Amino acid sequence: MANWEVRISSSRGVPYFYNADTRESIWEAPPGLTQEEIAALPGAQYLPGAHGGADGERPAQVRASHLLVKHRGSRRPSSWKEPTITRTKEEAIELLHEYAAQINGSPDKFAELASKHSDCSSHSHGGDLGFFKPGQMQKPFEDATYALKIGEISDVISTDSGVHLILRTA
Repeated sequence: MANWEVRISSSRGVPYFYNADTRESIWEAPPGLTQEEIAALPGAQYLPGAHGGADGERPAQVRASHLLVKHRGSRRPSSWKEPTITRTKEEAIELLHEYAAQINGSPDKFAELASKHSDCSSHSHGGDLGFFKPGQMQKPFEDATYALKIGEISDVISTDSGVHLILRTA
């Protein structure tokens, strides 16, 4: 077996196969390798379905949308809507509860309300943050997102940025 390993593309955020001997990079599994050999490659945990979720390991990346409501205790209490945010954390949480009741599990309503009300610049994309990997988001946000099933919406999550509703999309 050649010296293959699995790496994550920095531009696309998806796994690819790299041969350390020849420096060849390919998107598809190297020809001639069995599924068992592929699963044993260094970095194989990044491949889709590598853990199947049954053993509690996290996928290599997830995708989520969020609706952020900042408060005066947020690390940067301003947004595209308000130059100075003065609401309390309790008021921000109450707003999120009102939004959650309107959303009622609907991804379309989530995107609509995130577009109108989120204090994050992602509001212009319906709250979509794109794909991210462990270590790229604040820990409470990351943990909440990875704990959600695809299509599920979180309860109120508090971070240094403010309070969030999170919709896991992939």
